Amino acid sequence: MSQPERLPGAPDFSIKLPKYGGAAYGHLLVEFGDNGTQKFVLHEGSVVAAEEAPRIGRHARGLRAALRAHGRLIDAPAEPGGSRTAPGWVAAEDIICNSSSAAAALVCGYSASGPETWRTDDGHPLADYLSTAWRPPRKAWLVRGSNVSGHNLVRHLWLDEGIVSLPGSHLPPLEESEPTKSALRRFVEEGYEGAASYSQKRSLVDELHAFLTQVRLGDTVVTISSSRLHIGRVTGKATQAASPGGLSDLRRSVSWERDSHAYEDLPETVQQKLSVQHDVVDLTGVLDALDALTGQPGEQATLGDISAGAEPAPQPPALRELSLPEITDTLTDDLLVHDRAWLEEVRVLLLDERQLVFHGPPGTGKTYLAMKLAEYFGGGPEQVKIVQFHPSYAYEDFFEGFRPVEDPETREVAFRLSAGPLRELADLASREGNRHLPHFLIIDEINRANLAKVFGELYFLLEYRTKSVRLTYSGDDFALPPNLFVIGTMNTADRSIALVDAAMRRRFAFVELSPRTEPTAGLLPRWLKREGLDMAPAHLLDALNERIDDPDFAIGPSYLMKPGVYRDNGLDRTWRTKILPLLEEHHYGEGLDIAARYGLDALRGQDRTA
Repeated sequence: MSQPERLPGAPDFSIKLPKYGGAAYGHLLVEFGDNGTQKFVLHEGSVVAAEEAPRIGRHARGLRAALRAHGRLIDAPAEPGGSRTAPGWVAAEDIICNSSSAAAALVCGYSASGPETWRTDDGHPLADYLSTAWRPPRKAWLVRGSNVSGHNLVRHLWLDEGIVSLPGSHLPPLEESEPTKSALRRFVEEGYEGAASYSQKRSLVDELHAFLTQVRLGDTVVTISSSRLHIGRVTGKATQAASPGGLSDLRRSVSWERDSHAYEDLPETVQQKLSVQHDVVDLTGVLDALDALTGQPGEQATLGDISAGAEPAPQPPALRELSLPEITDTLTDDLLVHDRAWLEEVRVLLLDERQLVFHGPPGTGKTYLAMKLAEYFGGGPEQVKIVQFHPSYAYEDFFEGFRPVEDPETREVAFRLSAGPLRELADLASREGNRHLPHFLIIDEINRANLAKVFGELYFLLEYRTKSVRLTYSGDDFALPPNLFVIGTMNTADRSIALVDAAMRRRFAFVELSPRTEPTAGLLPRWLKREGLDMAPAHLLDALNERIDDPDFAIGPSYLMKPGVYRDNGLDRTWRTKILPLLEEHHYGEGLDIAARYGLDALRGQDRTA
């Protein structure tokens, strides 16, 4: 039997699986699979995830089971002292898959985009090596037509004649039905010379290429007119014909739905995509939400790896709404918060505002509470990312920027665009299958950085979650996912950082944690009672805070909620090395005898019950 022919010029690709202590490898074939893209060979010895996600496609699940049954996927050998945290499988021989996406699903144990998941050694996606004809089986597009040189083509042309169009008066007759992007670039450069800026020409090439070559029969198309969203299905190929004023020279026939939808009633994810300022916008990321609006989901693509006669893949489940878990007695007991209404208010603030800040003196449990609530509302630590701001922290550290990266082979260093923690979490939250799951970014000491410098244009998105902005470095149109929440912590004891600007105040809800008010005021007594310890430290802490004249410098209970405090001389040691130095800094230059005023002996003399 002849060996399958490898795609010329395409390198090996890999998917790293750190959890399983290895990676999967493979390459593209010249032969095309059922979905119109090249087949893919998974190499012998590749590591494969043994676990499967609940929403893995039926075909991928069946393929994995069949390969296991026939001994083509075997248990990975034991690895004493290895780095893997879970046992995986290994390909016992080369496995030919119907597509790179089928191979990615086989390897990862969940439905994944092969063109984006498979990468070269230097990080380039497999998509860079596919022909331009490749694309998902069904996509969704926004085409704008309510203001084409001052004319509303949606109301006066598109809906009546069942079409969607682009202007093209400066284009020559197109001899190819699907011209390449390079050909369109040449036509635009020649036809629009002096009529458009370089930026406009670049956008026009992208829009023409999408309209003429990427839009296909059966795709969903939407447009906005008079604050109403109209949804249709593409029914014809692109044609070119002269039109009055050249306003609609390039056309595709469309079957428009009878009913339209008010913009304000659309899902937030759809509103975000509609805010992108281009005439043709890829909306495939919200295709499920658009299908839900019409109630007529399209046919789902299959992996094509199961033999003929297998049942088709099931329709995806209905879209799940974003929500935060209700407050339970278990949570209140775990956090030692006796006032359940306080936690309920925090939950409502997060749902309404998406951003809040816990502020107060040191030791009031701001960071601990933020982490615990984020893990509870998010369903676990996997949906939580923590960063700490500092004076030198910048936009490039927080969101994205060019950073030096060493080539592993040549050892040469080059600057590459790299994602920061917010971009990484936003990409994770917006991934298909994650959009109903809350994701949390915790920013510790949020006011220690120059916030305007760190957030940049993202400041706008914190307030307007349904809009998108053009990013500074990548040039992408970006919106904060609605399921991304931000919890900041802020120390009010340091006057140099305690104040924040009005823009920050407007974008975050502020929740105080103070030793003088609940739930923090009674936290230490509740903790001591739970641990079966004497109440003396709680009385001493209350006596101390009564003597401190500034509430922003009150001492929080966290200092006295550690095991070391309750060993031999632990309370005295903690008081002398942790608490009194804070108060010395507060009274610096006043000549006050700190020990005489705030020391344990002085406080015990005041409180005979301690």
